[in-house]
Amino acid sequence: MLDVWSFIVAIHRLRAYILRIKTARKAMSEPQLSIRSSKARDLAHALSRRTGQPINRLVELALERYEQELLEKTSKTPADALWELMAEGRRSVPAGTTSAHDDFYDESGLPI
Repeated sequence: MLDVWSFIVAIHRLRAYILRIKTARKAMSEPQLSIRSSKARDLAHALSRRTGQPINRLVELALERYEQELLEKTSKTPADALWELMAEGRRSVPAGTTSAHDDFYDESGLPI
């Protein structure tokens, strides 16, 4: 019985080893991104030197940020745009200004 169990364990270990090799080969054969732009190359190398991060990580971060920016732009509804305009207009109003029109009405609430 012990020999059968040892054989089963060895088979499972072998299968796990083969799966790891296949996964590693698949990862190595993934397509590479190639950008043929001297400006992009110079920026990437400069940022890599400045931040200490590898270029591939910088590209990932930049693409993730750009994707998020696009999602935010496209997810705005007309009401969102209106709220933004109202907030922008409110910033130009002096502090302490209210929308009360008390000076146009008497103490009973009737127009003067």
